[in-house]
Amino acid sequence: MTEPAPSDAAAAKPASPAAPPTSAAPSAPAVAPPVVVFDRVTKTFDNGFTAIKDVSFVVDDMPGKMEFVSILGPSGCGKSTVLRLIAGLTPHHPASSGIVLIGGRNVVGPGADRGMVFQDYSSFDNRTVEDNISFGLECRGVSADERRTRAREWIGKVGLNVDRDAAKYPHQLSGGMRQRVAIARSLILGPRIILMDEPFGALDPATRLRMQDMLVSLSREAQATVFFVTHSIEEAVYLGDRVYVFSAHPGTILKEMRVPGPTFPAKEMQRKPEFMEIVYEIRDLVESLESSNRAGD
Repeated sequence: MTEPAPSDAAAAKPASPAAPPTSAAPSAPAVAPPVVVFDRVTKTFDNGFTAIKDVSFVVDDMPGKMEFVSILGPSGCGKSTVLRLIAGLTPHHPASSGIVLIGGRNVVGPGADRGMVFQDYSSFDNRTVEDNISFGLECRGVSADERRTRAREWIGKVGLNVDRDAAKYPHQLSGGMRQRVAIARSLILGPRIILMDEPFGALDPATRLRMQDMLVSLSREAQATVFFVTHSIEEAVYLGDRVYVFSAHPGTILKEMRVPGPTFPAKEMQRKPEFMEIVYEIRDLVESLESSNRAGD
């Protein structure tokens, strides 16, 4: 039996156009986790001393920027404990309670993503400036030629003279020069986080200002987050994008201040009235903390 022919109307009806291909909606760019998270962190040592208590803060990722977080507070308030918890250094690590995250992950120990510069000069006495700076590259198995090239680049970046200083040993260097070597040794490895524990505390005032200017200059190149512990309020305000003011021990954050970045050399900017207003505000707060601590409060 033959099928009936389609009607004229049906024959005249145009075919439905093919549906356009569907494309997936563009995905939103991935948001990087915060560089560091402290969530109600407390550290009590085996001898019963509580250095910090319920410390909480978040430092977000700032692509393309070297952000400075300055930490101020009375002596013994746990500033260095915060750095060592981030670094994963015992006996400060691990925290007694709370959570410490680096890039969204728990801290399990030291790592190449974190570099540390101490107040004490930490160069190897039996290695030259060039060999001290390239030490981390050597540990990573980088070839001798590449180590030498990169170390000599960083000698210049931190304000030392390649021809005059590369072959010197630490005992031939001033304090400021030794700290330049320590900073270069950390930055050459490209750490995501740089931890600086009063690195300029032993320097004379003029050298200290020059070192601050050097850090500002390096910030244009190094994409890292710097945690900077200092007793100098002027230094904290000049270098910091934010300042955390800690209470007396057990330390906790009393105040977080956003401060303007450096727009002039340290010696010039630290004389400006608007700069000193911030310094005086923080100084009054810190002095009140120290007075309470002396009174036994």
